[in-house]
Amino acid sequence: MGNRTPLAATLAANSISTAGTSLTLIGVPWFVLETTGSAGRAGVVAFCATLPIVVAALIGGPVIDRFGRRRTAVVSDAVCAAAIAAIPLLHFAGVLDFWMLCALMALNGFAHTPGNTARYVLIPDLAEHAGTTLPRAASLFDAVSRGARMVGAALAGVLIAFAGAETVLLLDAATFGLSALLIAAGVRGVRAAEPRKAEAPVSLRAYGTELREGYAHLLGNRLLLAVVVMVMFMNGTDQGWYAVLLPVHAEAELGGATHIGLLTALFGAGGLAGALLYGAVGHRFPRRAVFTVCVILCGAPRFLVAAVTGTTLPLAVTMLLGGIAGGVLNPILTTVVYERVPDRLRSRVSGALTAGCEFAMPVGGLAAGLLVEGAGATGALLAMGGVYFLATLSPLVFPSWRTLDDVPGPEPVQMPVPQAEARAEAPPQPPAETPAPGRVSSSAPSRPTPGP
Repeated sequence: MGNRTPLAATLAANSISTAGTSLTLIGVPWFVLETTGSAGRAGVVAFCATLPIVVAALIGGPVIDRFGRRRTAVVSDAVCAAAIAAIPLLHFAGVLDFWMLCALMALNGFAHTPGNTARYVLIPDLAEHAGTTLPRAASLFDAVSRGARMVGAALAGVLIAFAGAETVLLLDAATFGLSALLIAAGVRGVRAAEPRKAEAPVSLRAYGTELREGYAHLLGNRLLLAVVVMVMFMNGTDQGWYAVLLPVHAEAELGGATHIGLLTALFGAGGLAGALLYGAVGHRFPRRAVFTVCVILCGAPRFLVAAVTGTTLPLAVTMLLGGIAGGVLNPILTTVVYERVPDRLRSRVSGALTAGCEFAMPVGGLAAGLLVEGAGATGALLAMGGVYFLATLSPLVFPSWRTLDDVPGPEPVQMPVPQAEARAEAPPQPPAETPAPGRVSSSAPSRPTPGP
């Protein structure tokens, strides 16, 4: 029996941080609509919040390894806590300008990505440390994340209705602080969480080499590349849904912020059920067949239902069923990533995956705001739902998806290592055996994390 404390602390920290992110996901758009009344401005804030996520993911992989995964997660959460807390505090003081809100959300996005990636890439090592299987740990990681999203969304809707969006943002800041404390105290004695002292001396050349290794590995694997392209479009339209389309639809047709919380919580509840269901019985079925059906059902239907109905019940049922389908996806994608990326490159490749998967998110929020103002809410919902549906047809179209059921055995990394780094490197450790799958995150990851 291994030591389960680091895995439990990471799961707890990730769930608390994810719950807080749900508060921001609902609280910030509602705060913008309350204070400006503009869907376009809500889209601008979404753009400012997500563009730094992509930038941080593009360049951050080697930094995580050098700084240490544990330290990265702690510092990331601490910076996010300060950025989010500053929004309501400046508003209460009467000095919060729109550009300040955009800047603080940009800082939050830039700092949030490295922490998410650091927790994500630790899971295989923590699973081994705890004496549990990778598929079980991956499913548990996704299940607790989705459960946290459900709780956070429901709490956000209630708090906004009774205490205001400012209170939601203060609570979000507190969740980031608690997440930092859990990682700092709970993830000790795990070698993979500490800085990689065997790396080459810090230099732009060494950093560039490490960065290229991650992207080269991603570009050399057609399945991972296909995943990135599909999830990129899914995450972009999801960002438009949560940052603009759902708040606008709820304000105009439904019952306001409380209904946003209810709908998002139902999607999270479905996601939790789907992740747990896949963790229990998913290994009995072919991955590709399950993934193809669930990816088509998980997102596009809610755009259509919102466009043609103005009541809560049909959309609530659609969100719940879509959440169940979406909950199956991330355990599959997460296991595929863990199976195909060696530990030495995991932070770098995960950074590249996050950058690709979230590349369209800044455009998604901005486009949704512009579409609402130019074509109306219904036109925007139909347009973005159409993009989502076309993206989810990818597993039926591209041949690389046929390898989704393949389980590659452990093999040495065929990547060139600079001589300076090779001399400094510690004796290599054999890659961990990946158990036969039953296995699974925007969307996310971020790693591939479709759905909220």
